[in-house]
Amino acid sequence: MKTHEFQAKEILKGYGVPIPKGRVAETSEEARKIAEEIGAKSIVVKAQIHAGGRGKGGGVRVVSSSQEAEKAAKEILGMKLITPQTGPAGRIVRKVLIEEGVDIKGELYLGVVIDRSKASPVIMASREGGVEIEKVAAEAPEKIIKEWVDPSAGLRAFQANKIGYGLGLEPNQIGPVRSVISGLYKAFYEKDCLLAEINPLVLTGEGGFIALDAKMNFDDNGLFRHKEVAALRDLNEEAPLEIEASRYNLNYIKLDGHVGCMVNGAGLAMATMDIIKLAGAEPANFLDVGGGATVEMVKNGFKILMSDPGVKAVLINIFGGILRCDTLAKGVIEAVSEVKVSVPIVVRLEGTNVEEGRKLLNSSGLRFTVAVGMKEAAEKVVEALRRQ
Repeated sequence: MKTHEFQAKEILKGYGVPIPKGRVAETSEEARKIAEEIGAKSIVVKAQIHAGGRGKGGGVRVVSSSQEAEKAAKEILGMKLITPQTGPAGRIVRKVLIEEGVDIKGELYLGVVIDRSKASPVIMASREGGVEIEKVAAEAPEKIIKEWVDPSAGLRAFQANKIGYGLGLEPNQIGPVRSVISGLYKAFYEKDCLLAEINPLVLTGEGGFIALDAKMNFDDNGLFRHKEVAALRDLNEEAPLEIEASRYNLNYIKLDGHVGCMVNGAGLAMATMDIIKLAGAEPANFLDVGGGATVEMVKNGFKILMSDPGVKAVLINIFGGILRCDTLAKGVIEAVSEVKVSVPIVVRLEGTNVEEGRKLLNSSGLRFTVAVGMKEAAEKVVEALRRQ
């Protein structure tokens, strides 16, 4: 689950990370009042969407009065903000963050993610703040400092100090930046985050540090422990079909291709998307019904697939381990019987009760193409797609 910048900042504030003075507004009049309360010479009006690069798209304005803040907010609210991370569809801006301007002397990057290869969190820092860390990693990886944290021991003070000195900070700045690093890591750990990032962390003219921007992504599997975090979910920022899928405990991600995919297991989903690409087409989605799927879940998953107008053909690729092939077949047959389906459907089954599943499909009276292997399934669905 993702949060807005203003929400991430409020969480980090609770862990002792300094943030600029400000509040979020949903109307231009509210923006003016907040700017008046701040009373600073410089006011920043920032669009709040779940995407970076907002400044490049015109979603960040620096003004010098409450009247200008109101005008900027009026222009930003309701706009379709297009950034490199939103794609051409863009996102509608429904909230703006009104903050005091900060005297910026320097910009740093600070983030925490999980390094799965080492089974531990890693803190990353760089002097290249305000720039996408992916770009820094690609063009100048030597500028990124990494410090791995043993989750059983936690972050040690010497590790935070090591990061500070690695960034080339002055001795009197090590204590303040250590406090920020510790607060960021503690928030990451205690809130079950997948990502906690401050970019940029600015060094002010007064010698302090302030989180000028923040981003936090949370592990959905840990949200049951954090009702206060789950309450921050903004459905306006999520694709409607993804929201619908979450109601049935299905993992669904919309993509740009035309082959709808239904699989069980994330690894099989990735392999299925790869083999579709190798066969000459593009997947329209990632839909994982999971190992314990029921007939009802399969049926709802198929309905979600068919709700996407971009789907011109469907590939169902199931390995029957926990999820039996006959259960999958029953779900698909019920779904196709209920939903008007005009696109070709290729089904590849293997595993538990595979023969029963194939018999159910072949005797259903519905138009399925049953394939034996993954390669054959991909080739058949691409062939059917090209005939459309």
